[in-house]
Amino acid sequence: MEQHLNFIRQTRKNFIQLLERCSIEELNQVPEGFNNNIIWNFGHIITSQQGLCYTLSGLTPKIAPSYINTYKKGTKPEVFIGQEEIDELKKLALSLIDELEEDLKNQVFTGYNSFTTSYGVTLNTTQDAVQFFPIHDSYHYGCAWAIKRIITKN
Repeated sequence: MEQHLNFIRQTRKNFIQLLERCSIEELNQVPEGFNNNIIWNFGHIITSQQGLCYTLSGLTPKIAPSYINTYKKGTKPEVFIGQEEIDELKKLALSLIDELEEDLKNQVFTGYNSFTTSYGVTLNTTQDAVQFFPIHDSYHYGCAWAIKRIITKN
């Protein structure tokens, strides 16, 4: 698990570096042909981790329900995300992985409701979810980079 958690942390650090190279307007811009933006992709990886690890284990997520409602699968950007929320998301991206690591060590995940992702992978345990996140986070990091490239060209 430690190696998977390190992969997740590194992808999130890379994502944060991308955020820091963008203006707040770029983070919120939805290019033509897209249904989301850079900051939505970033918020989505955070809320997905909480849902797939905690909610499916029958535990309460460690983030505000407003974040889940804003960034969960099936949502799209509805409002301009300000600097305060961006800064909070950057903190959560790494601190929640540290908390997850502690919870895994303390064996707080005792049950799991199996779930098949839109990627076609069935998760049967929290450990499966942790192993899935490097793929999931990297996909959304790639989407964010594509959006940045399109924005920069225009």
